[in-house]
Amino acid sequence: MDIADPTLAEMGKNLKEAMKMLEDGQRRSEEENGKKLISGDIPGPLQGSGQDMVSILQLVQNLMHGDEEEEPPSTRVQDIGEQGHIALLGHSLGAYISTLDKEKLRKLTTRILSDTTLWLCRIFRYENGCAYFHEEEREGLARICRLAIHSRYEDFVVDGFNVLYNKKPVIYLSAAARPGLGQYLCNQLGLPFPCLCRVPCNTMFGSQHQMDVAFLEKLIKDDIERGRLPLLLVANAGTAAVGHTDKIGRLKELCEQYGIWLHVEGVNLATLALGYVSSSVLAATKCDSMTLTPGPWLGLPAVPAVTLYKHDDPALTLVAGLTSNKPADKLRALPLWLSLQYLGLDGIVERIKHACQLSQRLQESLKKVDHIKILVEDELSSPVVVFRFFQELPGSDPGPNVVPAPSVAPSAVGRERHSCDALNRWLGEQLKQLVPASGLTVMDLEVEGTCVRFSPLMTAAALGTRAEDMDQLVACIHGKLPLLTCTLQLREEFKQEVAGTAGLLYVDDPNWPGIGVVRYEHANDDKNSLKLDPEGEKIHAGLLKKLNELESDLTFKMGPEYKSMKSCIYIGMASDDVDVSELVETIAATAREIEENSRLLENMTEVVRKGIQEAQVQLQKANEERLLEEGVLRQIPVVGSVLNWFSPVQASQKGRTFNLTAGSLESTEHTYVYKVQGSGVTPPQTPSAARTRQRLPGQKPFKRSLRGSDAVSETSSVSHVDDLEKMEHLSGGQDAPEADSPEQHPGPPAAEAEQPRALQDGAQRPDDGRPQVEDPENLR
Repeated sequence: MDIADPTLAEMGKNLKEAMKMLEDGQRRSEEENGKKLISGDIPGPLQGSGQDMVSILQLVQNLMHGDEEEEPPSTRVQDIGEQGHIALLGHSLGAYISTLDKEKLRKLTTRILSDTTLWLCRIFRYENGCAYFHEEEREGLARICRLAIHSRYEDFVVDGFNVLYNKKPVIYLSAAARPGLGQYLCNQLGLPFPCLCRVPCNTMFGSQHQMDVAFLEKLIKDDIERGRLPLLLVANAGTAAVGHTDKIGRLKELCEQYGIWLHVEGVNLATLALGYVSSSVLAATKCDSMTLTPGPWLGLPAVPAVTLYKHDDPALTLVAGLTSNKPADKLRALPLWLSLQYLGLDGIVERIKHACQLSQRLQESLKKVDHIKILVEDELSSPVVVFRFFQELPGSDPGPNVVPAPSVAPSAVGRERHSCDALNRWLGEQLKQLVPASGLTVMDLEVEGTCVRFSPLMTAAALGTRAEDMDQLVACIHGKLPLLTCTLQLREEFKQEVAGTAGLLYVDDPNWPGIGVVRYEHANDDKNSLKLDPEGEKIHAGLLKKLNELESDLTFKMGPEYKSMKSCIYIGMASDDVDVSELVETIAATAREIEENSRLLENMTEVVRKGIQEAQVQLQKANEERLLEEGVLRQIPVVGSVLNWFSPVQASQKGRTFNLTAGSLESTEHTYVYKVQGSGVTPPQTPSAARTRQRLPGQKPFKRSLRGSDAVSETSSVSHVDDLEKMEHLSGGQDAPEADSPEQHPGPPAAEAEQPRALQDGAQRPDDGRPQVEDPENLR
């Protein structure tokens, strides 16, 4: 079919080229584009005769991508596809259509608005409804509240808020509503916060995320008795957190009884387009208004939200702002008008159906996974899956309402809850990185704690989520579960080991998902202070470096304590073969070694300074003694030379050497006479943290011994155990000489056992650590 207006074809071509350029990863610098900034008051891009379209788009691309070297690949612009290009074309067409003459513009905008309204009402089973298109998702509800106020207060246009003051309106919101919704409505309507009534959810029967209908009726009766006017009720067809649906049928009956406007919103409204719809969601078609978000559901960018409503008075809808005579307001529906035609009914249904199938596939797979609790398993119609990792306590209920048994202290249940929350937060972040196409989010619920949510209706169309991604997600969960369970089990053992080790303090950090947090208390540590400790920070920095050099499977980090500024060592996730006792012992020994070395370095300067001063005093004293010994005549220049020629002085060179190990001064006479350097003091052993147990070849630090382990095969376990025994035997043999046991060595004759003392001395001298020199008489 030929296009009547070539401008439309050119617009589509330019848009396609522009999107291709913006999505291209290669960017050119300003020098390559030929941009030369000229000094002056006018900014660079506005100077001269202007920029061409390619240069402008290149500038937009540079601003969009920014510094790609510093950003992860996930921050790049997504490939929106051809359907996304159609939606973006609608905004360009809207600007072009606005240039038509008034009559053509009126007819065209009326056609676009009526077609889009009819299609949406038919697709989502909302017969004889009107539509209001808006960019802000909550704006439609604010306009509906204005319509309800004008409908219930006939004199509101004349008297204004005086009417509301005499009979205050009440807007009812569920406790599970999206955060900030009530505050937004009050700000838009100019109402005080007491006009909001928060309806609690079920506490005894039903879902804990559904509105308590009986309690709502009691609130309505109380407000009527106080002279207030129940105005509007906001129900959820899929709460913002877990996707639960309120009992909309029962709520509709209650609203008709008391003359309350019923508005429904939620992600589950998308299932109205499918062939089978649950009765709870289908009841939303009888409500007074509903808000739809087809953009995320269908993967369409820059598409407005839609609020469908039913009302017979066009004048009130015009006053409330739901209808407008401005063509620009009607053109908001143009991107959605184009996108719905491009997808067709089959394409719309297929996308929503695919998202629901993904959630059902994940839900069925997670039911077979141990230690995973699904919070919406009773909601067969909900396309939202919320799950969390849990670990059962002895004598506790693993359900969402964990009630401690008499044998379990409430504090233990609280610590277990915080530990599971930290682990679930870590699990969610790991799954988001491993399976980015899943679109998972981590959220905190008041009762259940930290959970992971999968809402494919909001993410699947844009991310291109497939069934294979769900299988990969389940496989990743299976791979992370052993790490989670083992870490949770080792936490208590780690805490007990730290409590029994001198110098270490266990830090209770509920937000850390690893084994635990430990802090080394040095000698000058002020336990009552919460301020930054420079000495402790230095010790912990060295400890972190030493632990990372061990190349173990554990991860170590340093950071401030949970409730203070003191440095701590954070130990990450661990598997079941971690030797916690060896880990704690190594941390304590290494920190103690670093503290001792730091003290030695701090005292070294003072020791050396005092040693130099003492050496200067001794050398000056020795010089004075030499002068007295040689006499005054030898100090006269000519006489001294003649006297020294006839009678030379046999004076030895005297100096001083400073022993850092002993911290004392020694004479250098021994060095000059015997030409050998020696030390009369054996240096002490350097403090070392190498108190770890003997390990097999290739065994990493902090791993449990393979002795008696089922993980060792029958062919290799014997040789490995023998190697370990030999290593232990050799290490033990060095500490106890074998010659001390007369029972193991038969006694030889006494004559053979006695050796000359000189031979014994000669055999023992190499081991005494002193230099071997001859007698001075022999040297002469």
